[in-house]
Amino acid sequence: LLERQAHSIRLTRFGEALLPEAREFLQQAEQMLERVRSAGRGVRLRVGYAPSLAAGMLSVAVQNFTQAHPKARVELLDLATQEMIAGLEADKLDVAVTVGQQRAARGLAWTPLARVAWQLAVNRNHPLARRERITPAEVAAEPLLVFCRRDYPEYWDLIVGWLREHRLRPQIAGEYDGGDSLIAAVESGLGVAVVTTRMADRVSKRVQLRTLAPAPDPLCIAAGYRVNRASDKPLAVFVEELRKAAPAVT
Repeated sequence: LLERQAHSIRLTRFGEALLPEAREFLQQAEQMLERVRSAGRGVRLRVGYAPSLAAGMLSVAVQNFTQAHPKARVELLDLATQEMIAGLEADKLDVAVTVGQQRAARGLAWTPLARVAWQLAVNRNHPLARRERITPAEVAAEPLLVFCRRDYPEYWDLIVGWLREHRLRPQIAGEYDGGDSLIAAVESGLGVAVVTTRMADRVSKRVQLRTLAPAPDPLCIAAGYRVNRASDKPLAVFVEELRKAAPAVT
């Protein structure tokens, strides 16, 4: 496997052929050791989540899970979608609560939790606040505030795609890295924002939520985890608690 020279060592062609499998084996060995250590310390779950999507269901699921597993330690990490995907793939997260992804081919599986509808968030003094239903054309005519494309590409694709389906082009007026900053910008009158109904509990009286007609397709909230962890009992129990705590359709 190795060719030894006077001052160096390099792989032979046989070593080169085995290198990818060797790296994967070492990673699996390290993961096995970490699970053994975790078993000695008690159950540990690292959960990534998006506050605007996981609010409510996550706290209920954690409470029910820790009641069933008193020695469990649940670590909650507020992360962007791409950070959660990377965390799962690198085995630095056990579960991610975010928008459902098509990632099974990359070693990830997703359990749907809820499907949520969309509304338009506007400042209470905005003319659209007096309307019950808002059309895509009316949204496209306003400065549109969105989650940043880098961290939330699925949000960007869904909202911009919805407007393009109606042959409309959005006027992007600002990108934000979280729900609180996005709503604060709406409160300040900087524009309007398309948000899920899960945001209803997070807006102040200075913001009104209005129905979109026709609205974008509902957003699927899901729990993601590594395929090779699907048989882990504590993980499966936690995902089931998330599923029971999630609303059916909001």
